[in-house]
Amino acid sequence: MKNNFYMEEKNKKEIVTRFAPSPTGFLHIGGVRTAIYAWLWARKNNGKFILRIEDTDKEREVSGSIDHIIKSLKWVRLDWDYGPDKEGPAGSYIQSKRLDIYKKYADQLVAKGLAYADPYTEEELESFRKKSEEEKKPFLYRNHRPENPPVWDGTKPLRLKITNIKNSEWCDVTRGNLKAGAEALDDFILIKSDGYPTYNFAHIIDDYEMGVTHIMRADEFIASTPKFLALYEALGIERPEFVTLPPILGKDGKKKLGKRDGAKDFLEYSKDGYLPEAMLNFLAFIGWNPGDNREIMTKEEIISAFDVKQIQISGGMFNEEKLDWINHEHLKKMSDKEQQNYVISFIPERIKNLAGYNEEIVRKITPIIMERIKKGIDMNIMSENKDLDYYFVRPDYERDSLFFKSSKIEGDKYTTLAQYLEKVIEILQTINDDEFNKEKVKEIIWPYAEEVGRGDILWPLRYSLSGMDKSPDPFCLSEILGKEETINRLNISISLLKK
Repeated sequence: MKNNFYMEEKNKKEIVTRFAPSPTGFLHIGGVRTAIYAWLWARKNNGKFILRIEDTDKEREVSGSIDHIIKSLKWVRLDWDYGPDKEGPAGSYIQSKRLDIYKKYADQLVAKGLAYADPYTEEELESFRKKSEEEKKPFLYRNHRPENPPVWDGTKPLRLKITNIKNSEWCDVTRGNLKAGAEALDDFILIKSDGYPTYNFAHIIDDYEMGVTHIMRADEFIASTPKFLALYEALGIERPEFVTLPPILGKDGKKKLGKRDGAKDFLEYSKDGYLPEAMLNFLAFIGWNPGDNREIMTKEEIISAFDVKQIQISGGMFNEEKLDWINHEHLKKMSDKEQQNYVISFIPERIKNLAGYNEEIVRKITPIIMERIKKGIDMNIMSENKDLDYYFVRPDYERDSLFFKSSKIEGDKYTTLAQYLEKVIEILQTINDDEFNKEKVKEIIWPYAEEVGRGDILWPLRYSLSGMDKSPDPFCLSEILGKEETINRLNISISLLKK
């Protein structure tokens, strides 16, 4: 049975959630999904969302990571009430600037006899481990706890003294009642010899100091929960609610998403042309759904529907095809102007370098492009296939390509087709320039096509304009190219046929 404690608590105090990444490299899909769930729950309850930087592992820290984290979250339209760029009532939200706070709590534990300095060298610890191995027993530091540890002066690691070795039981909002045996408890390090706290210590102090009520976390932290519970007890503080999230699985649906499956730098998705609202929609649905048949939702709709009770236990698959579909659906929701600007921003450089390139034509072909792409970089494929060239430069082709495969033309086919196209030009010239659109072109050409044979008119008309076996219909192409260019291209075809 799932824990209902959080339902009672939210009526008593403000909901506070946090996302606490380490600046050790790029932010990937799993981390952002955690941030989204924490942000959604805070916003759903009119609470507070905190961005906290956990930078106590200085050896693994990567320069520029904090800026990358901030850019990634801002791209997907997450905002925070307090963070590294927005100090609040708890002071700094960067752990390396909170060392005095951790020391204060460490001193309290030492004073209560619940923490002690670790006197052992790495070599001594390794010998303990080897002995446990030889005896085929799990290594537990508490079995080697020093009887008279030295006074902690900050030069040696500080360990929590587990005084109550017992089975651990707790309730997780998503996983229900969980438990672990006494072997999960051991004297773990609180403060390292370099003066920096461990994750196991710092995050608990910070969550308490910052009033965090709900912790969205990966399932890998379940195994460490007994240690956390022991520290909450030693400090005499109330623990927050644990909300364990389901893993994100790779495309095979069997193992956790890895770099080979798409766990790439999150900002790469922006460069690929995914919309932030689509990405938020997609990630929110990996492990949660609103309980109805909705799949395309706005940020506001997701906030309104989100409930931690509906977070699933089993893993959710990272399906890039689904992401593409969701992105396409959100692209369709954009205004005409927004779609045009989006397409212009992703037009490949090769197309921009074509002699006849201009943005006015790009605006005209935007609806065609939007039907064919799922994301901006798909235009690169269109460019490679020469599916965009003919809008800007006149196509080059052999005259035999102008004939419909089931042509009914007999005799001197070149002369006959040239005459057909001359008639098409004659018809087109009757259209006023300000009325030259696809509807009018179709209205005026169609009767002649029906008379002669649709394939023998529409195919060469379209091929004259695009030079491609597959392209939009000739009426659409005529409107995009305009009356003058349409007639010019037909005249080129006529010249080829008369050679």
